[in-house]
Amino acid sequence: MSTHNPANRQQTQAAVIGGGLVGMGVALGLARQGLKVTVFDEGDVALRASRGNFGLVWVQGKGVDMPEYAAWTRHSADAWPELAAELEETTGVAVGHRRPGGLHLCYSDEEMAERERELRRLHNHSGIEWRYEMLDRKALADLLPGIGPAVVGASYSPADGHASPLYLLRALHAGFHQRGGRYLGDHPVRNITADAHGFRLETPRGPVTAEKLVLAAGLGNATLAPMVGMRQPVRPQRGQILVTEKVRPFLEMPTTYLRQTVEGSLMLGDSHEEVGFNDGTTAPVMQDIARRATTTFPFLRGIRVVRAWGALRVMSADGHPIYEQSPDYPGAFAATAHSGVTLAAAHAGRFAGFIAEGRLPDDFAVFGPERFDVSTTH
Repeated sequence: MSTHNPANRQQTQAAVIGGGLVGMGVALGLARQGLKVTVFDEGDVALRASRGNFGLVWVQGKGVDMPEYAAWTRHSADAWPELAAELEETTGVAVGHRRPGGLHLCYSDEEMAERERELRRLHNHSGIEWRYEMLDRKALADLLPGIGPAVVGASYSPADGHASPLYLLRALHAGFHQRGGRYLGDHPVRNITADAHGFRLETPRGPVTAEKLVLAAGLGNATLAPMVGMRQPVRPQRGQILVTEKVRPFLEMPTTYLRQTVEGSLMLGDSHEEVGFNDGTTAPVMQDIARRATTTFPFLRGIRVVRAWGALRVMSADGHPIYEQSPDYPGAFAATAHSGVTLAAAHAGRFAGFIAEGRLPDDFAVFGPERFDVSTTH
């Protein structure tokens, strides 16, 4: 239950727009800092990327062209065990976090060679300590009995893991409420105005004023950010996921295309489709996902698919997060990322701390939208 006084429903210290994984991670972190926080959410009509998240807590391969993102990802993955333990202890919700390492499967010698070049480049330029191994066919078959003959090898990193996105979202909400947070569903924010005293958020149920503002509305950030002097250039990218019936445990390590949940079902996915705001499913893509899974593990051909859905990733031009503090209204911040599970610990921890302190560090400028500007002068 919220500890906010109903008489003060029109005021809050910090307003977070967006009740998905990014918004709730930041909101929990701000509540941990002792702020009175209100989350504004559209409710079940929202295009919630959290529903379609594959659930990886992933390090390997991220940030090849942006070492700062590689370091940020590694920081969050390292902080994940503490977050998972805290959420289970305080809310009773186990989020299914495991960190057994992860595998990126390769289906040709050319793919193996390119993967090794990519990881070597990341290792040499990221400035962080992490290790990886390239596993040939024999080593992989020893690790994963039943692997199909079309898989020629894999890259392995002990830094990788996975968790349940839906249980994580539930736990973040529960932890937020326990710390006195206020969640307003069915409260889409239509307009934001700002002055020297703070921010006024207009919703269909009336206005609310806030001292601090965090935009974490996913694809909605593109519309909201200009209202407070920021830019969040993002686009939707559809991903489809299949979920199977429960099967015997056989896959402790997650892969980029297939993972086994703690309940025993398999999640199959990793499609990337530029189809605008269409979050539906299509037979050809689902067939491709299923074909890759059964090519990887031929013994899966007899299991049943029980659910399928599509969801929209929140993508920037380079695939990396966009973090921003308004130059015109310094109390306003924005966070846009498609890796809501991987970065949950960082958002609830260090990033929320930056907001509470009122300033993003200088080294976060690399994550700003200015990186997408193309100079016409030399």
